[in-house]
Amino acid sequence: MFWQYYIFPLLQLDNSIGDRANKMSTVLRYTVFGGVVLLAIIAGWQTNVALNRVNASDFETLDGVKYQWKSFEGQWVVINYFAPWCAPCLREMPELAKFSQNLPENTHIFAVNYDRQTKTALKEMVTKFDIKVPVVFANEGTRMPMEKPQYLPATFIVGPEGTVVDTIMGEITQEALTRRLVSLKTL
Repeated sequence: MFWQYYIFPLLQLDNSIGDRANKMSTVLRYTVFGGVVLLAIIAGWQTNVALNRVNASDFETLDGVKYQWKSFEGQWVVINYFAPWCAPCLREMPELAKFSQNLPENTHIFAVNYDRQTKTALKEMVTKFDIKVPVVFANEGTRMPMEKPQYLPATFIVGPEGTVVDTIMGEITQEALTRRLVSLKTL
């Protein structure tokens, strides 16, 4: 419609060279103006997306606390993926709880349920299995510095720069996890 009413009439050229130049100049001005408007719209959209991302959390725990990975800069984070159908995962939960109660300096721990669930279902599961580690309520907005593991249990150690520095596949004890973390911190 825009082209039909605004641009095409400008292109209906007379025989006079002056009219053609005038109309082509007008077409060029409309084209440049349209391009500038389009760029402004795109820039505004991208700025809005960027601002929303700055204010967004990367993950939220079951108790409603929201976190951004940048807040852990200079610290160590242990992420454990588990599931209620994974017997080794449930066996290691008391060990992770002990680790959580005796965290090395500048260290945090979170557990992530492998299968997404509603908050209510996740709370029930945490109560049922007496999970004492802060549990991440995973949803489509959850961002982790690692891909979802293919096998369970899986424990990831995220270093002070925010990248995964160690991956532990299989069951782990509090003692072994502490030793692993201490050795990584001395590197």
